[in-house]
Amino acid sequence: MTLALLVVNPASADEPVRVGYFPNLTHAVAIVGLERGLFAKALGSAATIETKVFNAGPAEIEALFAGAIDIGYIGPGPAITGFVRSKGKALRVIAGGASGGASLIVREDSGLTAAKDLGGKKLASPQIGNTQDVALRTYLRAAGLQTADKGGNVTVLPVANPDILTLFTKKELDGAWVPEPWASVLRLQGHGKELVDERSLWPDGKFPTTVLIVSSRFLADHRGAVVAWLRGQNETVRWLNEHPQESKAVVNRAIAKLTSREIPAAVLDESWQRLTFSSDVSTAAVAKLAKDAEALGYLPSSDVTGLVAEVDAAQ
Repeated sequence: MTLALLVVNPASADEPVRVGYFPNLTHAVAIVGLERGLFAKALGSAATIETKVFNAGPAEIEALFAGAIDIGYIGPGPAITGFVRSKGKALRVIAGGASGGASLIVREDSGLTAAKDLGGKKLASPQIGNTQDVALRTYLRAAGLQTADKGGNVTVLPVANPDILTLFTKKELDGAWVPEPWASVLRLQGHGKELVDERSLWPDGKFPTTVLIVSSRFLADHRGAVVAWLRGQNETVRWLNEHPQESKAVVNRAIAKLTSREIPAAVLDESWQRLTFSSDVSTAAVAKLAKDAEALGYLPSSDVTGLVAEVDAAQ
């Protein structure tokens, strides 16, 4: 889906636009747009922006449910879960943000060369039910393998990304399905090798890694602000793709400020080339992710009709 945006009146100062995002490389659109003032410019001088940083999708969804944020950058998995949990009422996906940037990395000394070799192995994903966890378990099912919690012999552990590196280097994990920059960290610092680049599993190598959501209430009450935000996003995506070196520097400085840790230059360069930044979002890809999550028992339904909404000021 390509968003068609028209110029609208700037946002009102009566209510701030409250946005949530992660201090992650995959949230570069949010970071660059905020750091360079492109969202503020699009909203107008009368508007204010309040930001809230999250470390996990479920926490951001709960904040949106509680009315603490209006707009959020998030993985498609939590967005789908939030939509289904609210019976389609709480939120809409109105744009993409990032595509690609997720891989199954295994230890170089593991002897793993194909999906069939994963039987009896111990793998990790960042969180039960998150986007990478669904991808890993779906990949295993497609290879005819079952996880231990389903009676099979492949162990999948939920482990925070920094801890995955520790366990990986201690040889307490055989592999992990993780997003960038952690996939590159495991390759470059953890002596890992890529068994699966998730892009190889999708048509044209494109799958959503980060999407832009908005609360249904905010969209109904402040549509002009939403359209202005999207105009700022489109300008951010354009600038980011035209200035990759400067964009990497902007993102790394912001992440260092938020987490007290910069991404090493080699990791940053390796990660960046595996990501695509765009406002486009595929309804077919979102529908597939929902079906995969339902098949794994994470969702009671895969009906995401209406989740992806095209926002046009002419409507």
